[in-house]
This record gives sequence, structure tokens and C-alpha cells, in this order.
Amino acid sequence: MHSTAPARTESPVAAKMSTLDRFLPLWIIGAMALGLLLGKFVPGLAAALDSVKVANVSLPIAVGLLVMMFPVLAKVRYNETGRVLADKKLMITSLVINWLAAPAFMFALAWLFLPDLPEYRTGLIIVGLARCIAMVLIWNDLACGDREAAVVLVAINSVFQVLAFGLLGWFYLQWLPDLLGLPTTSSEFSFWAITLSVLVFLGIPLLAGFLTRTVGEKAKGQAWYEDRFLPKIGPWALYGLLFTIVVLFAFQGDEITSHPGNVARIALPLLVYFVVVFAVGMIIGKALHLGYEKTTTLAFTAAGNNFELAIAVAIGTYGVASGQALAGVVGPLIEVPILVALVYVALWARPRLFPSTSEHGAKQA
Repeated sequence: MHSTAPARTESPVAAKMSTLDRFLPLWIIGAMALGLLLGKFVPGLAAALDSVKVANVSLPIAVGLLVMMFPVLAKVRYNETGRVLADKKLMITSLVINWLAAPAFMFALAWLFLPDLPEYRTGLIIVGLARCIAMVLIWNDLACGDREAAVVLVAINSVFQVLAFGLLGWFYLQWLPDLLGLPTTSSEFSFWAITLSVLVFLGIPLLAGFLTRTVGEKAKGQAWYEDRFLPKIGPWALYGLLFTIVVLFAFQGDEITSHPGNVARIALPLLVYFVVVFAVGMIIGKALHLGYEKTTTLAFTAAGNNFELAIAVAIGTYGVASGQALAGVVGPLIEVPILVALVYVALWARPRLFPSTSEHGAKQA
């Protein structure tokens, strides 16, 4: 986004952010409220939005996500991704947290908080299996994390998502509960639906971002590209984010507003999950001396979840009106405001936990 570069200097952070970025929590709350109101009071809106699909992918959500992700991915310096892949500590730690620790933690929270509500419990477990590949790039960018590292980790998560989602679904919904003497749940996930979700929500904007930087720098030079072009497209990332939030909450606005008690029960374990996983990522990154930028990226890529995929899988497997689908929709209801708050926590912690990194970042900004 257009304000990210100035925000990389030291505090006061808020004074260096644009009005759009500074009041982001308010815009997001407003977008969520608008979506809920539209879903509640506009008859047939959710059905109309859901009917606009291309190969089973919701077109409104796809458009919003593409607009949201393109500016962020156009900012990435792709020639620097080699240094990220060479950082074995970051790569291994990210894989362990994302694909071993986080899904296991969500499984435990789902059973601890929702032992009597199997549909919601299953939906939460699916959310825990869907590792973030989209919106995490926004949070990471706002928190001044390492863009190149974020793209590499997201790409790795995408590959693992295609290869491992179905297997992990069987493990956590059937094999492990059976081993522990708990009720099991169907886990017949479509390999092609998962692959298509990854290709649409990551592949298209990633290719567009790479080609835009390559062509733009070749035609006009790096200085023009980064100083003039990127600031112009930067705000569109937040416009796309807000549009996506409105559409997502319009889908199940009536369901959410009609059952606030159920939403609260789903929300509590999600709140614990996002805060704890983010904190663990920050602590581990600090302990491994990864520096602020990579530590922040590690924490956000671990805490964020691919709610688009979780919702698609829940609807495709259990139905649009199912409790599993509602749990998937409650995911971003909690994730968006919590991770926005954690952006500010990360920026607050930067000069306190990573003073040398902050000084270096200020000199490089």
C-alpha cells in the first residue's frame, strides 16, 4: 500500500500513515457492518452473489481478492526471493508452525470449546487446516514485514495446501478422533476445488504482480516504478480488501445476526487461536534472531487463515446453510479485526523488541 514505505521509519507510526491506513480498523468495521446489514435486509442478495460463479469460484469474492492482492504482489522484489529460500531457519520454522502446530492447536480448541456442537467444531477444524495465502500479504505489508519472505511462505503454503489439505482433513476429522474415542466427521474434500482456489486466489495476482514489475522496470526503470507507479496503485489493495469484506459478510449476514449466541461460541476459540499463534510466532522469531521483518512475516503467515478456501470447502462438502459454513464465515468476522489489531501490536513492539532492526529499517527507508 502507498503508505507502507513511510511507515517503515521509526515511531510515531500513526503520524506517518495515510488517513486510509490510520483509520483502517474503522473502515473494516464499517465494511463488516455494511455486509451484515445487506445480507440481513436485502432479500435474495446472498443467493444472487453466490450464483455468480466461474468454475465454482465466487466471482465477486474473486474480483475483490484479485484487486486486493495485485498492488501488494506488484511491490515484491522478486529478484530477492532467493535470499528467503536460503534462510533455512525461517523456512523450517514456518512449515512446522503452519502445518503441524497450528492445525493441532485449532483441533484442540475446537473440541475444548465446542464439544457439543459437531457442525461448528468441524468448521473450525477446517479453518485451521486452510493456511493463509491471500489476506496475510495485506497484514504483513501494513506491519512492515518482509514482503519477499511473505510471498515465498505463501507460495509454499499454497503447494502444501493442494497436496496436504485432504490428507489432513481425514487425519483431524476421522483418524485422530477415532484414535481418541471421539465422534468422527466426513472429510471428502475435492482436490480440484482446493487446487482451483489456490490458482485463482494466488496464481493470477502473483503472475500479474511479477509481470507488472518486470515490464514496468524494464520500460521506465526501478526508480519510476517504485516512486511513482506503486504509490498510485497502492490504495487499491485496501479498496479490494473492504469490498471483499462487504461481500463475505453479505453472504451470511442473516445467519450471523439471527444466531448471535452461536457466533459468540465460535468466536471465542478463534480469538484464542489468532492471538496465541501470532504471539508464538513472534516469540520464536525473536528467539531465533530472525529480525523484526522476518519475525513479523512468520507470525502473520502462521496466524492467518485462508478463509476463502475454508468457506468454499465447507459449502462444497456440507452445504451453504450448514453449521460448518457458518463457522467458516465467522472466521474472517474474528480474524480481520484481530489481525488488524495485531498489526498495531507488531508496530508497537518493533522498537522495543527489535531496536537494532528498527534503526536499520529507518536508515534503509
